[in-house]
Amino acid sequence: MKKQSSQGINKIPLFNSKGNKVESLELDKSVFDGKPNEALLYQSILMYRANQRKGTASTKTRGDVRGGGKKPWRQKGTGRARFGSIRNPLWRGGGIAFGPHPRDFSYSLPKKLKRNAFISSLNAKLRSGQILAVEDISTEIPKTKNIARIIKGLNIKTSVLFLVEKIDRNLFLASRNIKNLTLKRIAEATVLDVLSRERVVITKGAAESLNRQVKK
Repeated sequence: MKKQSSQGINKIPLFNSKGNKVESLELDKSVFDGKPNEALLYQSILMYRANQRKGTASTKTRGDVRGGGKKPWRQKGTGRARFGSIRNPLWRGGGIAFGPHPRDFSYSLPKKLKRNAFISSLNAKLRSGQILAVEDISTEIPKTKNIARIIKGLNIKTSVLFLVEKIDRNLFLASRNIKNLTLKRIAEATVLDVLSRERVVITKGAAESLNRQVKK
């Protein structure tokens, strides 16, 4: 998809729930400038992937392997190398030297950096023209077809992330069975959520909520 020109970069099309364009949503220039910080995005992705690692790989040292309490032969006089245990790492069936052990790979970036990285990910989508806005995403009854109708009206045929201000029970139930759709509150969405989806749909209320968070 072609990059948008710098003129009007902070404006995205605003649609209603039927997929009809009603106007353009002007975004706060202090938040949406179309200039993603690639270094910060890289740091954030590394953090999220590290936090997803289980770190459960484990090996036994010579002290963990059963047996080997008796010295295999006397210390001197046999002409062979001295050994204190048959569970020595050099022996077959022995322990593992310098093997992996359970560890925690997770770490966290400062709160301000994480917020700036999230804004940067939205700017990356804005720059490539992969973000649009809707007035509201809601349903009075928990029917999947209601959300599917909104997606069809927006002519979205790829993976999509819906960013909303709040999620009620009906919206959650109606959207959970749609393939390639991720529904997140704007306050909980991450860089990985944004960059792992082809398109991003943000509600007008969510955009205003993000502006308020940034200006705090």
